[in-house]
Amino acid sequence: MSKKIPMRQCVGCGEMKWKKEMLRVIKTPEGEILLDVTGKKNGRGAYLCPNAECLAKALKAKGLERSLKAAIPKESIENLVKEMESIAAR
Repeated sequence: MSKKIPMRQCVGCGEMKWKKEMLRVIKTPEGEILLDVTGKKNGRGAYLCPNAECLAKALKAKGLERSLKAAIPKESIENLVKEMESIAAR
């Protein structure tokens, strides 16, 4: 019997991919919006492909806000964009 691979849907492009390939954006119980690189932090999560286009699509279509069930403050968006750029540069 093969082990089941957890799949997640990108809130930007809508593609289903392996959980390990995706980045998790969380809303902490305190209401902060963060990029969860470990995938283990506490909070409501949404998944994104690790590229800037999916983040842009998710923000434009309000997919990230819908998934996190919260409005996203401008400074949190700026932080997400910066973090995404640093990950993409690796």
